[in-house]
Amino acid sequence: MKADRLVAILLFLQERGRVTVAEVAEELETSERTARRDLEALAASGVPVYSQRGRGGGWSLVGGARTNLTGLTADETRALFLATGPLAVTPELRTMLRKLVRALPATLRADAEAASRAGVTDTTDWSRNPATTDATHRTALQSAVVDGIRVRLGYEGVGKPAGVREVEPLGLVSKAGAEYLVAGTERGLRTFRLSRVVSVDPTGERVVRPPDFDLATAWRALAETIEGGMYAATARARVEPSVLPLLGRLLGGRLRVGEPLPDGWTEVWVDGPARRAIAASLAGLGGRVEVLEPPEVRRLLARTGAELTGLYGDDARLPAADGAEADDEAARPPGRRVH
Repeated sequence: MKADRLVAILLFLQERGRVTVAEVAEELETSERTARRDLEALAASGVPVYSQRGRGGGWSLVGGARTNLTGLTADETRALFLATGPLAVTPELRTMLRKLVRALPATLRADAEAASRAGVTDTTDWSRNPATTDATHRTALQSAVVDGIRVRLGYEGVGKPAGVREVEPLGLVSKAGAEYLVAGTERGLRTFRLSRVVSVDPTGERVVRPPDFDLATAWRALAETIEGGMYAATARARVEPSVLPLLGRLLGGRLRVGEPLPDGWTEVWVDGPARRAIAASLAGLGGRVEVLEPPEVRRLLARTGAELTGLYGDDARLPAADGAEADDEAARPPGRRVH
């Protein structure tokens, strides 16, 4: 956008003092003709910019005029760049940081640049899966939220084919590394995970934003509904103490640990969206966990055990492969094995 280029040129002039058209064109990655027009537009808009012909000439700010990010303290500047530096993985964000550094008073620049390099974002998880799918349609949705434009959203639900629905984008939320769109629909407010969005098509129609809408308040209400569904069922069990760390990694906040039992095992409660999901979470632990109630989860585990016995029963008589006893250790995240 032209306005972005004009701001960038102004900050570039502030940093260099005097620049040539060729230098501006290289910095902004535009043609020299465009750079010259932008410089002339700055001068025409009242910015004190002038040009000087001849050897050593160029464009300068009259009297060293400057523009600053006023009101930022050294600590505030450090906090800003510590937060934004690791996120600068796109050309747009890198350009933004460059502009911010140039706009700072000289005494704060070195500290800001050091803070921006103090962190990095790794976009793959430990399974080597890229965690960048959320970004595919983020820019279009951000624009729709800011501009207040309705969109036709291509969305793929869990276990469902992709469909298209018209929604009113109201805000974006990041939760535990995943991003969600909060939008108005015919059925009220809904959330859409960005990694499941397959297309974004602006309609040009304006969003009718509720006058009292607050994104943080709306998200808390939606999150409570979602979390309520994740904790809809509960099972009580007894487990070997040695398996508690593994259970904690698998279940997170869905595991509640009680007191040790007289037999040395530990009583626990496991929450889940359904009893079948709880049974599936515990089936791989074999005899190291015993569900005490409800009976339905016990029956589901018994059925799973029977199915596995029917499939692998003959293999149970074979000797274990070399190194099989190290499976649990090998399955731990890399950080768990660092000493």
